[in-house]
Amino acid sequence: MEQHLPKGWQNDFPVIGEKVDWCGVNYYTRKVLAPNNGPWPSLDEVEGPLPKTFMDWEIYPEGLYRFLKRTAAEYTGDLPLIVTENGLAAPDILENGSVKDPNRRDFIDLHMAAIKRAIDEGVPVSGYYIWSLLDNYEWALGYEKRFGLVHVDFDSLVRTPKDSYHALAKALKE
Repeated sequence: MEQHLPKGWQNDFPVIGEKVDWCGVNYYTRKVLAPNNGPWPSLDEVEGPLPKTFMDWEIYPEGLYRFLKRTAAEYTGDLPLIVTENGLAAPDILENGSVKDPNRRDFIDLHMAAIKRAIDEGVPVSGYYIWSLLDNYEWALGYEKRFGLVHVDFDSLVRTPKDSYHALAKALKE
């Protein structure tokens, strides 16, 4: 196996063995699994009952709360946690110079409430990043799915802040 490793790989251990300052977690959805008739362990992913994003992912803020609680309890202890990615894809449409995206606003509110609940119960969450500021190229789906707080016209590159952008800006000022 060593022939496949980069030259000097052994010298990396002092650096990668250092303590870290924080732990980042990405959270978008949950997976619901059910047993099937195959040999153990044999599970199939099944559709959950909750509302879905444009990616067909369930909107499940309780999962973020549980993920943060478990991560702190079982792995990181008092190490600060940062939600490094969380967001919703929606079929955002620019109409009359604005983008109404109430489901993204609700998504953010619900997930921030889940984070606050975790913080109130002692989980050391120190940051939250929404994916993404701008609509962008999604590596597996191209330009079809829009996650951004700012609508991007991919032909002209004109950028228009969505209602969720304005709501977040207002909340951060208050």
